[in-house]
Amino acid sequence: MDSSTIINILAVLAIAWFFYSRFAPTKGLKNLNAESFSGELKKNSNQVLIDVREPGEFRSGSIPGSINIPLSQLKNRIVEIPKDKAVFLYCRSGMRSKQAGKILSKAGFSDLVNLQGGIMSYQGKLKK
Repeated sequence: MDSSTIINILAVLAIAWFFYSRFAPTKGLKNLNAESFSGELKKNSNQVLIDVREPGEFRSGSIPGSINIPLSQLKNRIVEIPKDKAVFLYCRSGMRSKQAGKILSKAGFSDLVNLQGGIMSYQGKLKK
């Protein structure tokens, strides 16, 4: 094998790893659509709702009762999140909250729920 073939193989592997790490399921993280997320939120009284968007995004509108802990601050503020409650996570589109779920799962949290499609899907559900 020549060096260009090896470089191409490594590039394909790096791209595959990138996509796998972004889209692979996270252990202990339930991904729910807006309707199911809303239902679970209403049904579960032992929960905390966390908006992982930045403060400016949070000020522009949030789900009532949510606490703003931006993804960029999550590792430093993880002690603010009770481990004995279900943790409901959301962001704008669902990607940052999924990353937050991975961080919390690695830190020992087990009852994690992510809003698929983020607040955009949730607000769309409410308008119907």
